[in-house]
Amino acid sequence: MTQRLSVSLDGIWDFCHASDGEWRSISVPAPWQAEHADLRHESGRARYRRRFVVPPARDCECVAIRFGAVSYYCEVFLNGVRLGEHEGGYLPFEFVVPRGDFAAENVIEVEVVLPDGDAAATPDFPFAEIPHGKQSWYGPLAGIWQSVVLEARAAAHLRHVTIDARLNGEVRIEADVAEAANVRVTLLDPAGRVAAEGGRVLRVRDVQLWSPDRPSLYVAVIEVELGSRIVDVTRHSFGFRRFEAKDGKFFLNGQPFYMRGALDQDYYPAGICTPPSLAFLEDQLRKAKALGLNLLRCHIKVPDPRYYEVADRLGMLIWTEIPNVATFTDAAARRMRETMAGIVARDGNHPCIVAWTLINEDWGTRVIEDATHRQWLKDTYDWLKRLDPTRLVVDNSACHSNFHVKSDINDYHYYRSVPERRDEWDKLTEEFAGAAKWTYSPHGDAAWRGDEPLVVSEFGVWGLPYPKQVVDVAGNEPWWMETGAGWGDGAAYPHGIQSRFAALRLASVFGSFDKFIEAAQWYQFSNLKYEIESLRAHDSIQGYVITEFTDVHWESNGLLDMNRNYRVFHERFAEVNAETVIVPQVKRYAAWCGDGFSFEVAISTATLGVDGAVLKWRVADGPEGSLVVNGVATCSTASVGRVAFSVPQSVAKISIVSLTLERDGVELARNQIDIAVFPKRDVNKLPKLSTPDAGIAAFAWGLGYQVSDDADAVTVVRSLDAADITRMQAGACYLVLADGTDVTNGNLRRDKAPREQPFMPIVDDEPGNLPNPDTLLPNIVLHQRQGTLWRGDWIANFSWIRRKGAFANLPGGPLLDIAYDRVVPLHVMTGFRSWEFGGNVHAGLVLGWVHKPAATIAERRVGKGKVLVTTFRLLRDAPGDDPVAAELFDALVATVGD
Repeated sequence: MTQRLSVSLDGIWDFCHASDGEWRSISVPAPWQAEHADLRHESGRARYRRRFVVPPARDCECVAIRFGAVSYYCEVFLNGVRLGEHEGGYLPFEFVVPRGDFAAENVIEVEVVLPDGDAAATPDFPFAEIPHGKQSWYGPLAGIWQSVVLEARAAAHLRHVTIDARLNGEVRIEADVAEAANVRVTLLDPAGRVAAEGGRVLRVRDVQLWSPDRPSLYVAVIEVELGSRIVDVTRHSFGFRRFEAKDGKFFLNGQPFYMRGALDQDYYPAGICTPPSLAFLEDQLRKAKALGLNLLRCHIKVPDPRYYEVADRLGMLIWTEIPNVATFTDAAARRMRETMAGIVARDGNHPCIVAWTLINEDWGTRVIEDATHRQWLKDTYDWLKRLDPTRLVVDNSACHSNFHVKSDINDYHYYRSVPERRDEWDKLTEEFAGAAKWTYSPHGDAAWRGDEPLVVSEFGVWGLPYPKQVVDVAGNEPWWMETGAGWGDGAAYPHGIQSRFAALRLASVFGSFDKFIEAAQWYQFSNLKYEIESLRAHDSIQGYVITEFTDVHWESNGLLDMNRNYRVFHERFAEVNAETVIVPQVKRYAAWCGDGFSFEVAISTATLGVDGAVLKWRVADGPEGSLVVNGVATCSTASVGRVAFSVPQSVAKISIVSLTLERDGVELARNQIDIAVFPKRDVNKLPKLSTPDAGIAAFAWGLGYQVSDDADAVTVVRSLDAADITRMQAGACYLVLADGTDVTNGNLRRDKAPREQPFMPIVDDEPGNLPNPDTLLPNIVLHQRQGTLWRGDWIANFSWIRRKGAFANLPGGPLLDIAYDRVVPLHVMTGFRSWEFGGNVHAGLVLGWVHKPAATIAERRVGKGKVLVTTFRLLRDAPGDDPVAAELFDALVATVGD
């Protein structure tokens, strides 16, 4: 019997990059950007070299030099003789050399080219027209980044095998054998016992199906026989698994399946795209399962083969995508199809892979305006379904203005943060759940069946990692913290975050930098919790994909950080990301003590329905009760009743309502809601106010304030004019509600919709008719959040109120929680120096890695008086309907009158 003999060529190679022409050492496999700091952002041309000896291998007529992946184009030389070339950065290739062509000692050389933006330098494969994925986001990926192996084998050997395992136990083997030879197949069950043997069609009895809960793997042992002699033996794992989409739902092995996924960009702390070890991959997948995930969407990337091997073994569904191009040409289209065909050939036997995506968010294509691109998507969908009929295919994983043309999944991406844009999130989700027409082509060319499962395949918000937990192996700040400056108008740049935090005196708000990071992570959890609950409230939506599984360099929205450390909410996350979820449907998250409070509760199920269960609820230090739960079908959502109680008398605090679903003493699910509770206000202690605005006067009267023309009273206005400035200089105190409401003579006019305006009186729109500049408040500028990064979606707005002085008794915080959704500002103010955030600015926000600070409550001295300005929307509801608005108004009046 002839056995293949494999020898790894991984290790230290000689390396020379064209930028300096100097030979040095490099580790293989790894992108050269990961190995040498001075080449971190270098594309271009490089040369690899290594000496090796071919081991003796009796009866092996040839030796293949196999490369796992080299990015992007390469030529390979053996002892100075050119073996050939390969184009494509993600897939394996080999060169076969007769044993007689090797010397006692050999030298292999690999010349590699990764193109960049200069198309003239590489006209045959310009960067814009090659599959490259997130290299345009996080930096280039070049060189020998997967393993290199010498494989000695017989001339007659197995080149490729396709295994079609059906649920009825039938297994069809398509074996591609070099030279004419017979093939014998033996199937081993998960315990290693012979399950079937014979030719290319076999049948297994008592099939053990593959699923995330029971990832049962079989092995096909394929023997190539030449005459009476076995000349080649290989082993190939596979599983019996069927994943389908029909009638608006997913089915795994015939059972309903609810998709609980996360985007995985498959980047690593040191190796960029090269995993550090098999153990690392296993550890991160166990963490994914502990988080309640049952699917990873491997994002516009072809991973190391070990990624799929681990997913097969440990049980995780994978949704894989072609790396995108930037410019759609005939050559780009050909390369994408060739890449997809190579993915299917390399990875098609993995039971973990259940879906393919052709294009992400219309990157590279132009489906909105180009009918030929839409036709290409339809044709390529059909081509891929013929190539691999066992998996689902998504044409374009869509977002905002782009759409599907022909797809097995009706998926869509949208990002909105909570509380900043709760109303928008709810409206989008309701429309999407109702099969919104905007998910498919409006040009009359959509092949929309109407039964494609609905999936929100990207959503989420940023948290932040602890910088001390993402240091490199030497304990230093990782190199990627000095990247990201070009994203989010600079808000994605990590380096210097502690310095910016200190300069803004934010320790006076959060207590310390570490407490700020902790608060940011809980803010991320509260967003994901609310958004997952709202998705599961609609049983037409059959899955979601969170952005994302791990942070990737500067993009900090992972459930784990870049080094795979837990977020603070790790233990709680599975409460809302589970097979069965309790879905509280709360309209307002704030209440007065002594008032009634109620909300509907639904149960959302996945694989298992719920019957004969009890939902128990309990208010901390207060009442409790229960609801009977019957007849909730699989992969559905059903309302089970209303929780109602009287809010216990208390101090201002966050009151927790605990919810548990039990059956026969066994807990099936748990959840909780946090309510901002406020004691009833004492109106007898309220000061007098003055206001020329009838709307403000009515609101203040409704809250129990006396409104008069008393000169010593705090004056509340929507905007300032020159007379107001003069009064302040003489000692008057003003509260300005600069919430963007239309005014006839003030700082903002919606009819002109300015992006920004000086926060100073504009007495007349005529040029030159302005007050004396010496009387103006300096440099305060009002900005609309909509249309800017301050609006709050993908890169988080960390909005805070300093709990000090009159604001000390506001429950929760310092970051705004969902109780603030009715008052959250639609405008922010800039023009404040960093030191003012330690005192004069009572509330504000920062973006991403602590950039773009802005104020939402701030004060300034003006002569003998002062002004306090807020952009919170306090007049939105009737007086007292929203406790948060009432308490904030009281705190503002107390602060300006102090």
